[in-house]
Amino acid sequence: MESDSVMVPFPLLPVPIESNYRACTIPYRFPSDNPRKATPTEISWIDLFSNSIPSFKERAESDTSVPDAPVRAEKFAQRYAEILEDLKKDPESHGGPPDCILLCRIRELILRELGFRDIFKKVKDEENAKAITLFPEVVRLSDAIEDEGKRIENLVRGIFAGNIFDLGSAQLAEVFSKDGMSFLASCQNLVPRPWVIDDLDNFQARWLKKPWKKAVIFADNSGADIILGILPFAREMLRQGMQVVLAANELPSINDVTYTELAEILSKLKDENGQLMGVDISNLLIANSGNDLPVIDLARVSQEVAYLSTDADLVILEGMGRGIETNLYAQFKCDSLKIGMVKHPEVAQFLGGRLYDCVIKYNEVQS
Repeated sequence: MESDSVMVPFPLLPVPIESNYRACTIPYRFPSDNPRKATPTEISWIDLFSNSIPSFKERAESDTSVPDAPVRAEKFAQRYAEILEDLKKDPESHGGPPDCILLCRIRELILRELGFRDIFKKVKDEENAKAITLFPEVVRLSDAIEDEGKRIENLVRGIFAGNIFDLGSAQLAEVFSKDGMSFLASCQNLVPRPWVIDDLDNFQARWLKKPWKKAVIFADNSGADIILGILPFAREMLRQGMQVVLAANELPSINDVTYTELAEILSKLKDENGQLMGVDISNLLIANSGNDLPVIDLARVSQEVAYLSTDADLVILEGMGRGIETNLYAQFKCDSLKIGMVKHPEVAQFLGGRLYDCVIKYNEVQS
C-alpha cells in the first residue's frame, strides 16, 4: 500500500545527501545513549503518539467504507499501542530506534493493513467545501491591501491561520470537534510577534527586491490550510509572474491534502475563464510528491516532483510535519522557506517557544 513508484532524492538537496541531510529535526537520542534503553525524549514522543490513538480510533470506527470498522478500529488501537510499548522497552524493535518518521509510518501501515485507506475523508470533504465558499472573500481582502509588503505579511498570516486545521494534534482534534475553526478569527488571533523563529521581514524584503522565478511548495492539510492559506499565497506569486509547483501527498495520511484532492479543489475554484479570481494559472502545476505520511523525508520523493523542481529557486515546506518536525534545518541549493504553526507542546519546548507559536524560517542562498 505504500507508494509503488520509484523514489529519488529531491534534486535541490546538497550532495552527498548522506552527510548533508537529515530529515528529522528533533534528535530523540545521541550516539552516547544506551541503544537498548529508551531515552526520555523517545518516551515523551512515544507518549504523544500514544495519546493520539483514541482520536484515530474514533475516526476509523466511523469509516463507512470499511466493513466491520469498529472491530478493525479496535484492532488498530491495540496493535499500535502494543508496538509503542515495545519501543519503550526496546527502542531497537520494529525497525527502531524511533523517530517521527518511523512512528508515523507504523501508524499508517497498521491502518492500511486493516483496510483503512482514508479515515479522515469525511471531515476533509466537509472542510474543503466550507473553505471553498470562503476563498473569494479571503482573496478579495488580500487584493484590497495596496501596500505590497503588508499584503505579503497578510498572506503569511493566512498560512499560519489555515495551518491550525490539523487533526494530527490531539488538542486541536478536540477543539475542532467542539466548534470548528473560524479562519478570519484565527488570522487575527495569532500569537504576537516576534514569533519563535521569525524571518518574515527578511523574506518580505527579498520578495519585494526581486521575486523568484519558480517556487516549489510542499503543502500540508486539507480545508482552510490549502484553500485559504496556501492557494491565496501561491496565487499572489502567479500574479507576479512566478511559476508555482504545488506538491501534495500521493496517498492519504491524517487530514493532509492529496494531489488528486488538490486537483479537484482547483477545478472547483477556477472561474469560467479557467482563472483563479482573475489570475491566470497556466504557470501553476500540481505534483504528486510520492509521500504518504504527514512528515516528509526529502531523500525519497517522486520522479515527477524531482523533475519539476530542478530549476526552482525557492523551496517552501509548509506545516508542522514537513517544515518543523522534519526539514527545519535542511539546507538547499536555492532559497528556502519553512513555515508552520507549533501544535505539539514537545515541539514548543524544543524550540523554546509557546504552544501555537509560529515558525517562518527563511534561508537565502547567495548566488
